[in-house]
Amino acid sequence: MLKTGLISATLVAFGFMLSAQNDWPVLKHYDENHISKVALPIGGIGTGTVSINGRGNLVDWEIMNRPGKGFSTVTPGNDAPFFAIHINDGDQKYTKGLMGPMLDYEYQDMEGRPIDHHGIPRFEKATFDAAYPFGVVNLTDNSLPIDVKIKAFNPLVPGDADASGIPIAVLRYEVSNKTNKPINVSVCGSIRNFIGKDGSKFHLNWKGDRTYEGAIKNKNEYFSEGKLSGINFLPGEVAEDDPAWGTMALTTDNETGITYRTSSVHNAWSNAVLDFWDDFSDDGKLVEKPGLIDNDPMASLAVNQEIPANGTKEFQFYLTWHFPNRQAWSSEVVGNYYTTQYKDAKDVIQQVHPELNQMEEKSLQFVNAFLGSGLPDVVKEAALFNLSTLRSQTVFRIASGHMMGWEGCMDLNGSCAGSCTHVWNYEQATAFLFGSLAKTMRDVEFNYATRDNGSMSFRAGLPLANAQWVYAAADGQMGTIMKMYRDWQLSGDTEYLKSSWQNVKNALAFSWIKGGWDSDVDGVMEGCQHNTMDVEYFGPNPQMQFWYLGALRAATEMADALGDKEFAEKCKKLYEKGSKWTDENLFNGEYYEQIVMPPKSLEDVAPGIRSGMGAKDVTDPVFQLAKGCLVDQLVGQYMAHICGLGYLAKAENVKTTLQSIMKYNHRESLVDHFNNMRSYALGDESALLMASWPKGRPKVPFPYFSEVMTGFEYTAAVGMLYEGLEEEGLKVIANIRNRYDGAKRSPFDEAECGHHYARAMASWASVLALTGFQYSAIEQSMAFAPKQGDHFWSNGYAWGTVHISKEGDSYNVNLEVLHGKLELKSFELKSVGIHTFEGGQQIIENKAHQFTI
Repeated sequence: MLKTGLISATLVAFGFMLSAQNDWPVLKHYDENHISKVALPIGGIGTGTVSINGRGNLVDWEIMNRPGKGFSTVTPGNDAPFFAIHINDGDQKYTKGLMGPMLDYEYQDMEGRPIDHHGIPRFEKATFDAAYPFGVVNLTDNSLPIDVKIKAFNPLVPGDADASGIPIAVLRYEVSNKTNKPINVSVCGSIRNFIGKDGSKFHLNWKGDRTYEGAIKNKNEYFSEGKLSGINFLPGEVAEDDPAWGTMALTTDNETGITYRTSSVHNAWSNAVLDFWDDFSDDGKLVEKPGLIDNDPMASLAVNQEIPANGTKEFQFYLTWHFPNRQAWSSEVVGNYYTTQYKDAKDVIQQVHPELNQMEEKSLQFVNAFLGSGLPDVVKEAALFNLSTLRSQTVFRIASGHMMGWEGCMDLNGSCAGSCTHVWNYEQATAFLFGSLAKTMRDVEFNYATRDNGSMSFRAGLPLANAQWVYAAADGQMGTIMKMYRDWQLSGDTEYLKSSWQNVKNALAFSWIKGGWDSDVDGVMEGCQHNTMDVEYFGPNPQMQFWYLGALRAATEMADALGDKEFAEKCKKLYEKGSKWTDENLFNGEYYEQIVMPPKSLEDVAPGIRSGMGAKDVTDPVFQLAKGCLVDQLVGQYMAHICGLGYLAKAENVKTTLQSIMKYNHRESLVDHFNNMRSYALGDESALLMASWPKGRPKVPFPYFSEVMTGFEYTAAVGMLYEGLEEEGLKVIANIRNRYDGAKRSPFDEAECGHHYARAMASWASVLALTGFQYSAIEQSMAFAPKQGDHFWSNGYAWGTVHISKEGDSYNVNLEVLHGKLELKSFELKSVGIHTFEGGQQIIENKAHQFTI
């Protein structure tokens, strides 16, 4: 239970006023010229989502275990799910859809059905405000006596995966009376019962329109129990093992003025929406129909209230869902964790409703504390808005609770299965905000996907009994070892490390097999190295080498802590030898490059490390980096800084390399840039290219060399921030967010191979780099850079704020825990000093501790 007074006091201290259900923070405002691509996903971690767009429409219905970009549940028409408002000011009646105006490019269509709701009257103007997970659509119309704010969110509480994993969209319609007299207002939501239709099953009619299939004799039922009233959407003859089988509910907790319809008339010639419109626009109240019509009967739920002169009233609705039959990339049902917590969609709202206000306050506490920090706004935006990926269909939790992930999402399918290690290695949001979920991913990698010989399937199969699915990837496997170290440090769970240690050792030792990555065991990867470029590199190169050095450093620390002295000593020696060799042989004075070393024959390549996606002739391989300047060549160093493992190579070479990446890979404009592959940045946009060749490009480089991808850009930017190159790093981040400006792309959907790409959550690392935050639950220590001001921190289990101020030669520190608890023995201001807590210091939730360094 939350202590509201303490929360409010904390937020006021940061300059934010919090009133539950009223004042939401705004990080980014999108004017009417920057809302066309806005789509904020609303849903929990692993539950699927529905999105609210910049004009207030509910779009991209992705609640049935698969992506559904552009899926509005119906063939484009006026009966897609929508909310409407009826106003009676005593002199005149008005009825409008609660949505902003159409855009110029949306008008033309072959048959006069250009977009959903094309025939429904709309508001004159819409703008959008966001501070994820909170989104607000501002609707205004000079012809109406009211203004409307549509407030949408789903609880997001770092450290609490269950509270952040609820299948619910909270929709709050805040209506303000602009007149000096009371008016009567009704707000109504209408949804067809599309259970069974997930967007994947359709045929093209004679016009070429998609006609969706799957709903058969579905049923709608009205209920009113306690403080909740609404429509329960139930499946009819949908197969019970279908991924689109389940339940939905649309409810309200407004206790008076409720009317409803569980059906409309038959939808021949679009009469269903006509019948609804006539009914609702008459007096804002609905008249129930005698029976259900159509396979997907259209239900409506309305709330009527009188709003006093110049007053404001809220009309609150909840959309919940429950679809248990997730298959993901398996041919078998692996289930959803969230559906093990609730019986059905109605049970979701009944269980959650008593706690929703507190969950909202806790979510606001997190967002306001984060926004109250001294980080640049563009960093806040990049870090916070990309958290939406955790709640997209990119991420799910199987029935056991293990978190799994696609790389991203295509419009109707997941993109690239298996929680791909070489993609998920980059992101930091999960570990630092939801540590318990990160640990489930390590469990899959080491205890399910790793074979006895140490070969880790870089894509884990499902069910987990089939996790040992495909090949090993050099970068993916080394990165997971570093992530195990990171998650051990953040959690303090040494038993967790012990239980996986043999497989961690095996995974590293797999590098040393005959024909493997480092078969001569000299601390340098020379072998065939499958990697995140979806090809194999042959010979030493910085991308894999820095991952390898980081894995050796991490393994040294873990082995030493577990008393495995022999393995620790071996890893230490290999690291030291490999680090020295890397600087002496791969650093060319400006950056690190590849030495191409093909094998003499395919027989010299160990089984299971060559996927076949790269060069067909391994003795003369194409798709190499060679002397190129790679955007993420220091990704292992990026991870080492995050883990507190220090420099893996000479510090001066690291900094020079990052300066060279900016020098050679940055483009102020792409107007004259040729790209034979995919374009994630275009025209006059600024970006970092994947690679450049100041000394001459190979005829056929690795495939993605001319592309731009945000996760790689963030990796380079964070490296720059760690090296004190703040102007350069912030420029790279600003370039990304300028591309995702709401007009050209959605601010909540950074793409790579699909929507909501996991690698983009590397953006959270910019928070770590700028604050200098380091935490070890093993050592019970915390550290920050000596920057005065307010800072946000999170270790995956607890979070809060720290205020640092300087007085003379001393620094005053106020460390506050807003969620969870801290056990500390020391607190360090880097390069300044360390404060030691005699006997240890525990700080519990909503408490602070002050001290001086």
